[in-house]
Amino acid sequence: MASLIEDYALLSDMQTGPLVSKRGSVDWLCIPRFDSPSVFGALLGTPADGRWLLAPAATVDDQGADLPEADWQHNCRVGDRSYAENTFVLQTVWITDSGSVRVTDFMPLAGEVGLVRRVEGLTGDVEMFQELRMRFGYGQQVPWVSQFEAAPEEDGQQSGDSEVIALAAPDAAVFRGTPMPAVVRDEQGPRHTGRFTVSAGQSRDFVLTHFESHRTPPAPRDVGEQLRETKELWRDWDAQWDSDQPQDHHHDLRRSLLVIRSLIHQQTGGLVGAATASLPEKIGGDRNWDGRYTWVRDATFALEVMLDHGHDREALQLRNWLLRCLAGNPEDIQNAYGLAGERQTPEHSLDLPGYERSRPVRVGNGAARGHQSDTVGHVMVAFEKLRRRGLEEDQLSWPLQKALLGYVLNHYEDADQGLWEMRGDPQFYTHSRVMMWAALQSGVDAVKIHGLDGDLQLWETHRDQLALEIWTSGFDPAVGSFVQHYGSTHVDASLLLLPTVGFVAWDDPRMIRTVERIAQELADDDGLLRRYRNVHLPPDARPEDFESQLGQDGFAGEDVGHLSVTLWLAMNWARNGHPERAREVLDAVLERANDLGLFSAAYSGQPGDGGRMLGNLPHVLPHLSLIQALDALHQVQQEAPTGQLLDDPEDDPHPYEPDQTHGSGEIALPSVQEALRQAGNAALRDRGQERQ
Repeated sequence: MASLIEDYALLSDMQTGPLVSKRGSVDWLCIPRFDSPSVFGALLGTPADGRWLLAPAATVDDQGADLPEADWQHNCRVGDRSYAENTFVLQTVWITDSGSVRVTDFMPLAGEVGLVRRVEGLTGDVEMFQELRMRFGYGQQVPWVSQFEAAPEEDGQQSGDSEVIALAAPDAAVFRGTPMPAVVRDEQGPRHTGRFTVSAGQSRDFVLTHFESHRTPPAPRDVGEQLRETKELWRDWDAQWDSDQPQDHHHDLRRSLLVIRSLIHQQTGGLVGAATASLPEKIGGDRNWDGRYTWVRDATFALEVMLDHGHDREALQLRNWLLRCLAGNPEDIQNAYGLAGERQTPEHSLDLPGYERSRPVRVGNGAARGHQSDTVGHVMVAFEKLRRRGLEEDQLSWPLQKALLGYVLNHYEDADQGLWEMRGDPQFYTHSRVMMWAALQSGVDAVKIHGLDGDLQLWETHRDQLALEIWTSGFDPAVGSFVQHYGSTHVDASLLLLPTVGFVAWDDPRMIRTVERIAQELADDDGLLRRYRNVHLPPDARPEDFESQLGQDGFAGEDVGHLSVTLWLAMNWARNGHPERAREVLDAVLERANDLGLFSAAYSGQPGDGGRMLGNLPHVLPHLSLIQALDALHQVQQEAPTGQLLDDPEDDPHPYEPDQTHGSGEIALPSVQEALRQAGNAALRDRGQERQ
């Protein structure tokens, strides 16, 4: 069985991201890209689905089967596990009765996609065990394995070592190391296993390198040089940011920036939502998603975070990825794409047991083509921020943005699936409508502030109509808060993002009331926020009576506590004048990071008291949200004004104040035209022009 989700460490070469468990097993590796089929898939199945175990022999029995940690022999334990400072070079110290060793795992940042594992003797003598099971195609393809004499070293000398080459259709891998594990063929399928002893001062290197099967295997490289080079490259990137962040959260912010960088594909610029697929948000449940795609929302968030923290190159890389993906017919826009902008992301299930029997095991993204009205808004807001930082539009970027605004107008009357990709009926989600408003506001600013060409009157008219519609149908004056969607009286966590685009001020009493409702109504028993209530129970109902009822997301059961939206709550508390509340929420989330500072999508229970990570790991959105929350707190500590979105303090990003006489206390579901008739758009537009 796979380890607990929180027991995994991420490695990265910015092309793919294997996971290594505390017990020394690489249980997940997709090659050559994050979104390629796995060659090690034990994370979603069993060791028979592929893994690479390298650990003291005391952790397995005489046949090489894993022993429970409680049964590890000879006082064997992990003494320390950490990344070399500001890198993704993982160092694990094992301590046994007979001695201690350090295992260093890393992916070189130059050359072919490869995984290196070095064992160094620290004290005494330690017997090690190694098992290599290569299974391509998510465990479905057993490769043809051959052993050869090693190729010459780079200096022309013959190493004398042998090498194993595994072929599986277009993919191949070469394995090198001394001593070479022996091949075993039995009912479990072919694998390589071996035992060897490492004494103090000795070291052993093992390298697995991917190559295309129609090419010759790459020549071996000096592992010591690769290790030095990889550390240096990671640290050089990290050093680009010279932060004045308070020391108590300096490490947390820095590690999250590194995680985001590790998940940006070096060649295409696509940012994967997570390194894994189908890790469950509920053990035994069916909310199991493939996170190895790029969400437009995440890319725009990351673009801003990289700009704010001195990583302009990555920000421009994300900008260019957005331009390439969105180029074409705007009617084909998606909310998520493949790493290189692939539009075909069919979702299907794999014949794997699933993590702790959680099925189906999904790969692909069936929600990518679902209509989400917020997508264009995220893009337009990000490009407006780039303009305000002095980046000029080119022959592609502004015409493409105008086409995207045309898409907004073409789908003005369309309901959507919302930020959370609901698989139930489409609705007019308040957050989605606000993001449409933000898209049009960005277009207006592009013309008025930056002198770009565009249909200003058309965009202003529809912007004003949307604002009035939202205040009429997306805000409930009876309870004083925004609502999840038109016709609803409930809230969801996407409303926490409304101030980020300037539709309403952070400290507006109506926004504060919305935040208070969200904190009260969406909190789980462990202090985290759900994204939404899936099933709204009648008064005095017993939750167990509704466990099988399908909710608004198309699935049975309640949503779990998500770390990203909990951090959005902290960001709101910080910016609306309640920094102590923000710190409490922030601390609750930081307690749920694993020992290496990685976040999964969700969490259940209390840390140290049976709580555990859920969902894909590492998940990029909590790391982005952590940085946003820390930046908000830092701004408060520097006594910067709250509610300020744009760089120029004279800019007013939200020129709308709803007329209090418009609210009837009832939430209707009007068309745009009906909303305008109810509220009187002309007067509102006049007020907006006066304020501008």
